[in-house]
Amino acid sequence: MIEKLVEVENKYEKITQALMDPKVLANKDEFAKLSKEQAELEPLVMKFREYKKILTQIEEVEEILRSGDGDLRELAEEELQRLKKIKPQIEQELKILLLPKDPRDDKNVILEIRAGAGGEEAALFAADLFRMYFKYAESKGWKVEVIDSHSTGLGGFKEIIATISGKGAFSRLKYESGVHRVQRIPITEASGRIHTSTATVAVLPEAEEIDIKIDEKDLRIDTFCSSGPGGQSVNTAYSAVRIVHIPTGITVQCQDERSQLKNKEKAMKVLRARLLELERQKKEAERAQERRQQVGTAERSERIRTYNFPQNRVTDHRINLTLYKLGQILNGELDEVIDSLIAYFQAEKLKEM
Repeated sequence: MIEKLVEVENKYEKITQALMDPKVLANKDEFAKLSKEQAELEPLVMKFREYKKILTQIEEVEEILRSGDGDLRELAEEELQRLKKIKPQIEQELKILLLPKDPRDDKNVILEIRAGAGGEEAALFAADLFRMYFKYAESKGWKVEVIDSHSTGLGGFKEIIATISGKGAFSRLKYESGVHRVQRIPITEASGRIHTSTATVAVLPEAEEIDIKIDEKDLRIDTFCSSGPGGQSVNTAYSAVRIVHIPTGITVQCQDERSQLKNKEKAMKVLRARLLELERQKKEAERAQERRQQVGTAERSERIRTYNFPQNRVTDHRINLTLYKLGQILNGELDEVIDSLIAYFQAEKLKEM
C-alpha cells in the first residue's frame, strides 16, 4: 500500500509543478485536464501526508521512551497510546480512498418509482418515496425534474420518472435501487388492519450521447395528445412523445413539457440511461456467472428496505440497520441510512481487494 501511495504522491507533485508551467497555463484544455486530475488525487495525498506525520510522531515518542527521561515518560506513554489509536483509523481511510472510483459517481440520476403489490396503497407509498427523495435532493441543493408520471385518484403514483441533477447525486443514491416495502393501515382500510405493500425504485446514471450510441433507425417515435392537468393546449396539441427502441423493446414516454422537442429530449435521456443500465447488467451477469462457477451462489431477496409505521421503524435488510425515526426519513433525512450503506459496500470492496 505504501508503494502505491508514494507513487500517487509523486504523480500529484508532478501535476502541481506542471500547473505552474506557463505553457500549461496558456493551454486551457490542458490546464483544465491537469486541474481535474490534481483535485481527484488531492484527498488521498493529504491523507497520506497526515499518515506519514503520525508515523514520524510515533518514532519521536518511542525515542523519548527509550531515552528513559522520567519526567517525560508518563506524557510520552499517553501520547503513544493516542497516536496508536489514530494510526489504524487513518490506514482504513487510506484503503477506502485507494478503492477504484466508480466512473458513474459524478453522473446525474434518472429516478424511476413504480407501485408494486398493494393496489392504491402501493401507489400512495410510491408517492411517499418520491417525496422522500425530492426532499433529500432539496437538502443537497440538487435539481429535480419530473419526466413522466401516472397518478391515481387519491394522489398516489402508479409510476413516476424524474431526473435528479447535482454534484454527487448518483454516488449518494445508487444503493436505493430495489424493492421497498411498507407496513401500515391504509387510508382505504375500514377495519384498521395493517397491510403490506411494495414499490420498486430504480436509480440509473444519466447517460450522455458519448456513453451510448443510439441509431435513429432503431427508434420508433410516436406523438400523441397529453393527458391530465396542463392548460388549454394539453388535449389538443400532439406534444407528448413515445419512443420505442426496437432491438430491445424498451419504451419511454414523456408528456411533462408543452414542447414536443423538449419531451423528446427528456425521453431520450431516460432511454439512454436504461440502455446503459442494460449493458451494465449484461456485464455484471457475465461476471456473476464466473463468480458462481468459482465460489458458488448465495441468493438474496430483492427486498431492500421496510418502512413499518406502527413501530416508527425503518429497516435496511442488506446491512441489518434499524432506525426508529420513520417520520424523519420519509421527510428526506436519509444521510444516516445512505452513509451506512456506503460504508458497508466500501468494506465489501476492501474484502475483495
